[in-house]
Amino acid sequence: MKRNFLAILALIFLSAITAMSQEIRNEVSVQAAGFFTKDSTGQGVSQNTTQSGGILAGYRYRINRWFSAEANYGYNRNTEQYFSSGSASRIQANVNSVTSDVVVNLPFRFHKFLPYVLGGGGALIFKPTNNLGGFVPGADAQAKGAFVYGGGGDYVITRRVSLRAEYRGFVYKAPDFGLSNLNTDTWTHTALPSAGVVLRF
Repeated sequence: MKRNFLAILALIFLSAITAMSQEIRNEVSVQAAGFFTKDSTGQGVSQNTTQSGGILAGYRYRINRWFSAEANYGYNRNTEQYFSSGSASRIQANVNSVTSDVVVNLPFRFHKFLPYVLGGGGALIFKPTNNLGGFVPGADAQAKGAFVYGGGGDYVITRRVSLRAEYRGFVYKAPDFGLSNLNTDTWTHTALPSAGVVLRF
């Protein structure tokens, strides 16, 4: 009796391991992305940002049918332009985004299109390039905490490969690179539409 019980227990354990090994939980993605930031004005300073393109790379772990956890890294280069009382300043900067979020996998699908929504947080890191024509003395690298929200969907090609279209929004305090005369003291918003490929394993 005891021997039969142990045999059944071993069989259940092996079945669970086999099922887990067949379930794909990990995925990596690489996407081309746009970077579009809302103009901001405050404290007598007007700020606008050039539109640019960049790259977004991520890792996603599927916790269960409904939820996934994800970490992302993004990169682009743009120029922040500041105007105040007749003067103008330009700072070209590399912008690195490091974020993590929770993905909610929606319970419906359209043919091979699997939709989702996401929310989380992280930081945008602005680092001046010090290139001629886009440099202000004293400007320093600056990190800004950001709230991230968005959604998108995967179009399934095979069990391990999908195409992804996505939108992310970042809400954060406008950067001033540590210079008080460039500080608008306002919140701004960056839209990050992207599209790329997803590999699952």
